[in-house]
Amino acid sequence: MAEPQPYEKLLSLADLLTPAAIRAAATLGLADHIRAGATTSGAVAEKAGTQPDVTDSLLRHLVDTGLLTSTAKDGDQHFALTPLGEPLLSDHPTSLRQVLRNDSMIGRGTQALLHLDHTVRTGEPAHAAGPGGGYWETVNNDPAFAAEWAEQARAVDATQDQPLGWGAQHIVADYDWSGVTSVVDVGGHLGAILMELLRAHPHLRGTLVDLKNVSEQAGARFARSDVADRATAVVGSFFDPLPKGSDVYLLSAILADWADDDAVRILARCREAAGTGGKVLLADVAMPTHGPATELQYRSMMPAPSRSVADLERLCDRAGLDITWRGPTTGLRSLLELTPRPGPVTTGDADAYRERSGDRG
Repeated sequence: MAEPQPYEKLLSLADLLTPAAIRAAATLGLADHIRAGATTSGAVAEKAGTQPDVTDSLLRHLVDTGLLTSTAKDGDQHFALTPLGEPLLSDHPTSLRQVLRNDSMIGRGTQALLHLDHTVRTGEPAHAAGPGGGYWETVNNDPAFAAEWAEQARAVDATQDQPLGWGAQHIVADYDWSGVTSVVDVGGHLGAILMELLRAHPHLRGTLVDLKNVSEQAGARFARSDVADRATAVVGSFFDPLPKGSDVYLLSAILADWADDDAVRILARCREAAGTGGKVLLADVAMPTHGPATELQYRSMMPAPSRSVADLERLCDRAGLDITWRGPTTGLRSLLELTPRPGPVTTGDADAYRERSGDRG
């Protein structure tokens, strides 16, 4: 067989059909329908609510790619899953369906790669170039993602006895919490770190601040936990004023998702809330990269996945925060205690941020 011409190889490398077909199958639950007995294209289309003729084309393409087999019987083609296609099942032990769905949080995130040119041109996450923009605002505020957040909360509950990931245990163990009575976990996600903090330091009380979907699930997790009497979740944005009066404002793994100017606004909001008597504990993460492929994937979704400690210190200085303690720095995690510098607080224009991000909340 003759070697493919360069243009043929290039077209093959750039082809979007097979990735799109696999993700369409994941989104529509085709594997689940086939295993449940809908083995013809017509039966699959009826279960999935799709057009029979296009469904047939999709199923036949998945046969060509090795995810399905096809057998003629009673005048119809009957489809079955191959071992390669089985991870599309929702309950497969290594299911990839949620990862590959176009309408899932993870699937929406990876679609940023379709606008990689925007990231290369501007340095911004590629979501800004797609419809809707504002990834975090969308998945955290849109009711369509509420059920997925609830599922994630249940998964976190199931693994709560395992150690914290990404070096977060340094927040619990290496900072001196003995003189702290209250902490605000700013953008605290589902509350895993705050719950571990409260368990390790029974004198602490904590408040988690995050956007609607995730904050509601964090609150539900707190309510059914052993720290229910010391943990509270409130709905809020770190671009808006934060609850005032706490001893420490924790920012864990937040700033990588934001460009420098927005990161300074977030830090300044923490400084504003901390006032003259509080501290800000910055526990940022540097995402590990292993070559250009990983770097491009990260950059398509976040503007600064691997800031150095020196980079973080410059942002803190811009936000009017002085470093009063440096914790251990690992390859993943750094810890900086910050004290508000005397003087006026300038948080920047939050409305301008919302205009850029697509958030109208």
